[in-house]
Amino acid sequence: MEDMWERRYGQVLFSSTFADATTFSLWHQLTNILLEFFQHRESAPARMSMYTVFVSSFQDKINQLKLAILGLQAARQCSSSEEALEFLDILAKKVDTRQSQDAHIYVLVEIARVRLMKGELDDVKSSLDSISKTIDSFDTVEPIIHASYYQVTADFYKAKADYAVYYRNSLRYLACINVADLSGEEIYERVHDLSIAALLGDTIYNFGELLLHPILEAISNTPNSWLRDLLFVVNAGNISGFEGLAGNLIKEPILQESLPFLRQKICLTALTEAVFKRPPNNRILSFDTIANETRLLPEEVEHLVMKALSLGLIRGNMDQVSETCEVTWVQSRVLERPQIASMSQKFRDWVSLVDNLEKIVHSAGSGVWATTVAEDMAMTA
Repeated sequence: MEDMWERRYGQVLFSSTFADATTFSLWHQLTNILLEFFQHRESAPARMSMYTVFVSSFQDKINQLKLAILGLQAARQCSSSEEALEFLDILAKKVDTRQSQDAHIYVLVEIARVRLMKGELDDVKSSLDSISKTIDSFDTVEPIIHASYYQVTADFYKAKADYAVYYRNSLRYLACINVADLSGEEIYERVHDLSIAALLGDTIYNFGELLLHPILEAISNTPNSWLRDLLFVVNAGNISGFEGLAGNLIKEPILQESLPFLRQKICLTALTEAVFKRPPNNRILSFDTIANETRLLPEEVEHLVMKALSLGLIRGNMDQVSETCEVTWVQSRVLERPQIASMSQKFRDWVSLVDNLEKIVHSAGSGVWATTVAEDMAMTA
């Protein structure tokens, strides 16, 4: 490791140490070299001493966000949470200036992460709320800051078992990073947690965004591949597919314990899928039709429809006398490829209907058009 350091970085460090401190390009070059060095796993034992002895000697001359990045890498080598917090508090004060608020926020997020590891959930919630307001006040935000914020926020709500909020923030985190930079273990854990959150989130009834994300392939051809399949069948309201995979739930006790909720969830997605597949002018569903689509008993349909209405999955009116439900709106969905194909066919059908209507109107009103044109010509003459 020392030979690698001397060979790759020694010349630049020597030049940087004795160069004119006002030479911006040299400081920029040095900072990038240090960032590259700190990213090597083999550099871990040297990061803290490198930061405290070397980097701190010119900390005011380099980009403060990059200084914060180096500092956070060093802090993760601390032997205890208390030592890390002490180090990070000092770093946060160093970068707490008007010109470096992005760096300051970046360090505060890391402090929240360490406190989360200590189980100080109340303090973490307060910090994240404050950080969120500050980030919202920025004109622009570096992706690395957003990624860090969403990662810690997601981990916080994972600790709180708030599946829906975890799910949203975890997807935002993935949108801010290059997934290829994550280790295989990190990807596998993230996909597992996202899958559980999608299934158990009480406000999540469409997983399209996750199903289309390439990260989901991380559990293909693994012992957890059934979890991926379960996401697809629940999202599609495929009750037969769900029953075929239900035996795997014993592998995830939290899902096994939530089986009644999962059954209700797939019935709701089956209902919304049944509505979605129908054209807008044919969305009056009888209770018998809903019972067939959801495989519920007729007396259970009314409660299911009321649940769908209360969750905002559909809008419309339910006629208990005629035992029908008229749906005027269905919640927008992130579409899978088969659903996109279905939507495309609906557009083609709609265009065909408009063309036919135009022909009917033109044919039925041809005499009116001829009379109107003749009258206009006479008035002009």
